[in-house]
Amino acid sequence: MTKDLAKDSHKEIALEVEHVSKSFHLPLEKSSGLKNAFINWTRGIKGYKEQHVLRDISFTVEKGDFFGIVGRNGSGKSTLLKIISRIYTPNRGEVRVNGSLVPFLELGVGFNPELTGRENVYLNGAMLGFSREQIDAMYDDIVDFAELHDFMDQKLKNYSSGMQVRLAFSVAIKAQGDILVLDEVLAVGDEAFQRKCDEFFQQIKKDRSKTVILVTHDMESVRKYCNKAMLILNGKVVINGSPDDTASAYTEENLTKPNKGDKAATNEYPIGLNKTVPKLDMTSNKHVLTSEDKLKFDVAYNFTKPEKDVYLAVAMLDLGRGGVPYDSSTYTIPLEVGEHKISFALPLHIFNDGDYRIKSSVWVGPKHHAKQVAFITDERSVDFSIRNNDDKPKYPLLRNDVLKIERL
Repeated sequence: MTKDLAKDSHKEIALEVEHVSKSFHLPLEKSSGLKNAFINWTRGIKGYKEQHVLRDISFTVEKGDFFGIVGRNGSGKSTLLKIISRIYTPNRGEVRVNGSLVPFLELGVGFNPELTGRENVYLNGAMLGFSREQIDAMYDDIVDFAELHDFMDQKLKNYSSGMQVRLAFSVAIKAQGDILVLDEVLAVGDEAFQRKCDEFFQQIKKDRSKTVILVTHDMESVRKYCNKAMLILNGKVVINGSPDDTASAYTEENLTKPNKGDKAATNEYPIGLNKTVPKLDMTSNKHVLTSEDKLKFDVAYNFTKPEKDVYLAVAMLDLGRGGVPYDSSTYTIPLEVGEHKISFALPLHIFNDGDYRIKSSVWVGPKHHAKQVAFITDERSVDFSIRNNDDKPKYPLLRNDVLKIERL
């Protein structure tokens, strides 16, 4: 069941999904007529099998979130979006929506090649639930974003595929809805149009009145745009938390061959760990430092499988400004088989005030072709803050006494 959130609901909630399950009937054989169908029924032969696509899915999206949903093909992501968008009805559970929702699940759906670009904008807008007056108000923005001013009165069948993509995508993202639902549509158009889309998503991230739900296989987009993300595996929520943890778990899942006959294998170890690396922890005894200090931390690990090339990667995340100001990809930190602890010290003299996080991961193989086999989640990483008692600017990442512009 899908319904709107009541007006007195918490104003920060954009979407609530509670215990949603969905299954489909897949035919096993074709009955030649009513007689055969009746005979099969009397014998208890259903003629179909039930495919459970979603199993007790629950999560909440707050207003202003850029919420990512990831998972392997067939995990149930697109089915979930269609339930959220009221295309499918769940067998069990409830979806509550607060605000107008604009779904963009497939490029060009709802477009008629025999109509002009202008007519298709109004047709698609009407299908999304907007009145003609509302479409009038957003029409110029749609055309400006698509950069198709000279082609709007031509039939859509005369457009190139790239032009059709730009128009369809522009209708979706420029429609004045509260919640934008996107399914695998970030890599659209040419390079210039993708840069334009990137600017739009960077802008919408800062707009607390807009909410975006994104399904994608691109983990770079998850880390770049999303503030929250969820991994679905076999119709169930495996992880719902930080984009970095979710992206790392997705990568690990795709590098791990499924173990047939052991359905609980994914639950034997904490997220990010496995039989090869059952232990990977980080600790530090000091969490508030100055730029004159060194962050000292330990990494304890257990690597159980003999390998030729095994190394540790360490990354520093800027929690306030975003981004990764440091990672150890320029050199390798070799690991040995067995249970060990390594101590590190990271100089902080170039960094300004801020809140940071140190994370680590384990990689196997030649340096430029290595595969990640384990990683630290946010809960097991090391958080620390730099606090300087001085009057220097606090907003830049780098201190102005270590990086200066030169006059030529």
